[in-house]
Amino acid sequence: MSPQCLVKYHLEPNRQKDKKMKITAVKSYTVHPGWRKNLIFVKVETDAGIHGWGEAYSQYDRDRPVVAQLDALGPYLIDRSPFDIKHFTQFAFDDYAARRGSVELFCAISGIEQAMWDIVGKSCNQPVYNLLGGRCRDRIRVYANGWSYGMKEPADYARAAEKVVAQGWTALKLDPLPAPWRTWIPKEHEERAVRVVKAVRDAVGPDVDILIDQHRRLAPMHAIRLDKRLAEFGLYWMEESCQAEYTDELAQIRRAIGVPVVIGEATYTKTGFRPLLERHAADILNPDVACVGGILELKEIAAMAESFLVAISPHNYNSTLVALASTVHASAVMPNFIITEYFLPFVDFCDKISSNQLKPKNGYIELPTAPGLGIDVDEEALTKFPGKSYTLRKLRRPADELGGI
Repeated sequence: MSPQCLVKYHLEPNRQKDKKMKITAVKSYTVHPGWRKNLIFVKVETDAGIHGWGEAYSQYDRDRPVVAQLDALGPYLIDRSPFDIKHFTQFAFDDYAARRGSVELFCAISGIEQAMWDIVGKSCNQPVYNLLGGRCRDRIRVYANGWSYGMKEPADYARAAEKVVAQGWTALKLDPLPAPWRTWIPKEHEERAVRVVKAVRDAVGPDVDILIDQHRRLAPMHAIRLDKRLAEFGLYWMEESCQAEYTDELAQIRRAIGVPVVIGEATYTKTGFRPLLERHAADILNPDVACVGGILELKEIAAMAESFLVAISPHNYNSTLVALASTVHASAVMPNFIITEYFLPFVDFCDKISSNQLKPKNGYIELPTAPGLGIDVDEEALTKFPGKSYTLRKLRRPADELGGI
């Protein structure tokens, strides 16, 4: 009997129920985890009593527009089958949005899409990765991030890195450049970055992987010069030296620095990744499941990248609960997956809203075996942590800018 027939045989008892199952509600919860930004969770309910959870990406000052998209798009899911995941993402872009995208739209689509997969997995009594082609591995490597936020001096980075490694982490990420984010930077910013990375490497030793993030900042004249110097510290990768829209410049940087180049956290849908692959602008892509279009879109981007011998490392500046679980399931089925992201400052909060978030041991997360995403959210607990209304940030004025470099 073929694998397809086996699946059909095992799922037969639920078949009639699944045909009739309809979505009855799409809800969103904006919560503040106690560190930096708000988080946005999405719950999709059905008339079969099965619910699913998803997560939409959020940023300072931009969580309300994401929720507005969820509120507007959600009603179009009512009375539809949660199994029609691909058609949902199609009509959401083609019909609802009239093929006019935005980060807020793709965040909303991503959150709902994950929740639909959670429902389907629960209905089929299977973990989501079994419905995506089956696992390629039993565990998922993760790197630590969030540990260096707000630090100034190289010695502070070094001490913090030592603590992370002492917890069992084998890979950690940091951005060694100071604020503000600008395309052209003074030489002292480059020198500071070198001092920071050297301090971290000296602190953690040669065997820990160091991942550098430059947050879409630099012109090639800075990126190439700086990244060549940083390469001396044995880096795992160089992430987002400049914006993804500058594909030729990224390719120029990639050819010059001798470190694997990563791009993609601010790129959306397969269409956005196509030029990055065609121009050979990256060694590794890092789409985010909570804004790229969801689990299936992430998997399909990975398949595109595989044909270019490009690896996948999903971005995950989201909770360590829902979006992380979605990322783990998608990563399990990718032959070209290498590592994904884990934000340490969100862990304690997620323990307050869930009893079963996925947690790493010695830098790896074991694949969950429970149906759906393998996690659940305490809906009542979410209400205890309402989203934070941020005061206006002190964005720079002309008087704050440099007169040149």
